[in-house]
Amino acid sequence: MKLSGIKYKDLKLGQRAEILHILTEDDIQRFGDLSGDYNPLHFDEQWAKRTMFGSRIAHGLLTASFISTAIGMHLPGPGTIYMSQSMRFLGPVRIGDTIKTIVEIIGLDDSKERVSLRTSCFNQDGKAVLDGEAMVSIMRMD
Repeated sequence: MKLSGIKYKDLKLGQRAEILHILTEDDIQRFGDLSGDYNPLHFDEQWAKRTMFGSRIAHGLLTASFISTAIGMHLPGPGTIYMSQSMRFLGPVRIGDTIKTIVEIIGLDDSKERVSLRTSCFNQDGKAVLDGEAMVSIMRMD
């Protein structure tokens, strides 16, 4: 695991990073245990069948957490400080879905050394399930 942080001066517009994650039953259980969110939409198949989704779906913020992984571990990487995140949930994520998370640098504020990123998640069919933007800064290290 790369633990040395990237320097702001090394970042470029259009730089991208992506990660893949196959969503599992265990992911949903662990996220529910951690967050305390046991909404039956995520845990009760019979209940979820009666909803517009027709079956259980993953927590939206579980999907969003993959953005945090992409930012904190890949681009800009370790030492990144989250400042803000906007997002829109565009479609359900289900157990067994392969989620591709992409972060792309869309803005650099040289005066404050802040980075704007487009943040997107897609399922295995290429359908967008989440999009948004993040603002981050790079921790200065001695």
